[in-house]
Amino acid sequence: MQRSRATEEGSAPSRAHRLTACRRSWATASGRTKATIMAASDDGVVGPGDGALDRRGLVRAAMLLGLSGLPLPALAQATGDRAPAAGMVTALRGDAMAELRETRRRLATDGPVFVGDRVETGEDARAGFRLGRATELRLGAKARITIDRFIVDAGGTITLGAGALLVDKAPGSEAGRIRIRSSYGLIAVRGTRFFAGPSNGVFGVFVERGEVAVRAAGHEVVLAAGEGTDIARRGAAPTPARRWGEARIAAALAQVA
Repeated sequence: MQRSRATEEGSAPSRAHRLTACRRSWATASGRTKATIMAASDDGVVGPGDGALDRRGLVRAAMLLGLSGLPLPALAQATGDRAPAAGMVTALRGDAMAELRETRRRLATDGPVFVGDRVETGEDARAGFRLGRATELRLGAKARITIDRFIVDAGGTITLGAGALLVDKAPGSEAGRIRIRSSYGLIAVRGTRFFAGPSNGVFGVFVERGEVAVRAAGHEVVLAAGEGTDIARRGAAPTPARRWGEARIAAALAQVA
């Protein structure tokens, strides 16, 4: 393998416990920094049943906390009996929809998102999300992600199906690893800020803060802050690490601004 180093929660639990768990889902935090992208599939994903809160607990929590963008019956239908909350919508411009178990709903600022949600943004739309206490996501126009798995303080897995994504995970956070899957590779996030998506006609990865190791087609490239790499097509090797120019950085980040 070649390597290039760059410089640069029902009866047993109380209602209070359920509400506390929901509050924790949407709590905030601030916050060295490493991520890994591998051209391989992840067979360790656990589905929407993990760590589930019961439906009534979720509905009560959403009502009390003011986090639901849906009428309560629709929220209950959408979340089902075993879909735990993953986080909330923090910003929205334009249209964004979420689909869970064949039920679609329109997203709204301060509304919840759930494990199992498939989220899509419309044309010229932008959407921001907070997952758990330390992970922020920004989606660009015509983007699509699926929240495959998420447990507060234990991390999770998200699939990037289309469009541009910015991930910002606070340095020094005690939350577990977040993994971003795509047809181009797997990004394991511990505390970094990076862009992944279309750039200059290819799939680009750019690191704004922290460090990322990109592995594909038998090659590994380590990116430091300010550096990026290109993957020309699925199955192709990443290009050597190099600093991106200001114009390219601005164009990439504008997709999720």
